[in-house]
Amino acid sequence: MCGRNVRRSRGVTLGVTNSKLFTPMTLRSMDLSHRGWVSPMCQYSADPEAAPGVPTDWHLMHLGQFAAGGAALILTEASAVNAEGRISPRDAGIYNDEQGRAWHRITEFVHSTGSVQTKIGVQLAHAGRKASTYWPFSGRNGSVPATDHGWQAVGATDESFDGYAAPRAMTEGEINAVIDDFAAAADRAVLAGFDTVEIHAAHGYLLHQFLSPLVNTRTDAWGGDEESRSRLTLDVIDAVRARIPDGMPLLLRISATDWISGGLDADSSVRLARRAADHGVDLIDVSSGGAVPGAKIPVGPGYQTAFAEQIRRETDLSVGAVGLISTADQAEHLLATGQADGIFLARAALRDPHWWQRAAHDLGADLQWAPQYERAAANRGKY
Repeated sequence: MCGRNVRRSRGVTLGVTNSKLFTPMTLRSMDLSHRGWVSPMCQYSADPEAAPGVPTDWHLMHLGQFAAGGAALILTEASAVNAEGRISPRDAGIYNDEQGRAWHRITEFVHSTGSVQTKIGVQLAHAGRKASTYWPFSGRNGSVPATDHGWQAVGATDESFDGYAAPRAMTEGEINAVIDDFAAAADRAVLAGFDTVEIHAAHGYLLHQFLSPLVNTRTDAWGGDEESRSRLTLDVIDAVRARIPDGMPLLLRISATDWISGGLDADSSVRLARRAADHGVDLIDVSSGGAVPGAKIPVGPGYQTAFAEQIRRETDLSVGAVGLISTADQAEHLLATGQADGIFLARAALRDPHWWQRAAHDLGADLQWAPQYERAAANRGKY
């Protein structure tokens, strides 16, 4: 299977300790200097009037700071594959050439700034029925009307999410068109200089809407049993895999459980991961939830890592763990106990964009710093 083209590279360390966090890893032809990575985080900072979907200087600063801080891999925010796939009017996209050029500026900056030869990947996404909503710091909630740069969302069905405006159920032609949009976005990702691509199939967005039996009640070839509900995700994987180089790894973010009886669970996610591997996915980025409101999620440190561990144990894929992972010791424990192959950070990275340099100090590992910052690393006993 294509997913077997992975080397987990255990046992080689950068520093004087046997730190798992600072062990190199290779996915296809992409060499990662260690296993501490940046999770996709929406910034809602594109200008919906002047340049819809185009990444800005904010994105350059936001992503560049993690490269300077020692992250081995950075994933962009969810980047829409077409205009109606944006979560909000302020979301970034990768569906036209202007956006592609703006992303290229950012990938070049990250590659030139990283203290550890940082890699950067784009997360390709479509929000489905969760599109055209207000961004978190707008002071407003719900769906954005057309008078405020909004649009009608589309989805697996015409059922709305938690008070949002009702979407339009996608036709066969629209489903095939969105597969083509993912493929075209993959083309732009390669031209923009990204090192890897992640497909977003989690958090209640379009692909997850088709995957979850709680949402997908279609009776055609795109709904029904698990195989049919997986069809869109697998077709998107095929389309993207066909457009990126053989040596470029393909990542897939999933919600491993819907946290509601009758929805997706760990076992169904293992089956999806196996199918994804057969279609060319190299790593599963394991998150959870988001398909339907009202789920009781036991949020706490590492609350999603059991799902990552099961997928890792029962498939040939590498996995990334995410979700309230904040300390070097916690990350080290998850890797040392075989619960994951890599650690995605979100809030912890926002709080400390140099988290990886601090973690290396705490774990006694040697991590190269950008030369402009080396004076801060000189006296490691007083970080």
